[in-house]
Amino acid sequence: MADDDEIVTWWGLVIEGYLATQEALMREIAERFDLTPATFDILLRLVRTPDHQMPMTRLATEAALSSGGFTKVADRMVAAGLIRRSPSPDDRRVTFACLTEHGRDVAEKARQACAEILRRRVLDPLGPEGAASLAETMRSLREVNAD
Repeated sequence: MADDDEIVTWWGLVIEGYLATQEALMREIAERFDLTPATFDILLRLVRTPDHQMPMTRLATEAALSSGGFTKVADRMVAAGLIRRSPSPDDRRVTFACLTEHGRDVAEKARQACAEILRRRVLDPLGPEGAASLAETMRSLREVNAD
C-alpha cells in the first residue's frame, strides 16, 4: 500500500505531465494558427457538433468560460471571421455560435495538427497501449469524481 507521500507524489506527476503536455500542445497550436486555448477549444467543439453550431450559453458552459469571458472570445472570433452569431428560429432567447466556412477550415486544420502533435508528444512516448490505458484511467477518474 502506498504511503501518504508516495500517493501525493503520484498525483503531482499526473498534474505536471498533463500541464507540460498541454502547454506544449497549445504553444504549437498558437504558433501555427494564432489561436488562444479558448478559441481553439471552441473551434474543436463546434467542428465536432452536428451542423457546426451550438447555443452560445451551452458553448460557454462546455468551454468553462464565464458569460462575460465567453462574449469577449466570441466577439474576437466573429471579428476574425471564424464564427457568426445566428438567432434560433424556435426560441428568440437563444443565439447560436455557428462556424463560418473560414472557421471550419481553420478548425479542421487545427484539429489535424492537434492529432499530429499528440501523436508525437503522447502516443510515441507511451505507445498505443500506454496511451489507451492512460485515457481509460482518466475516464475512470472523471466518472468517479464527477459531481
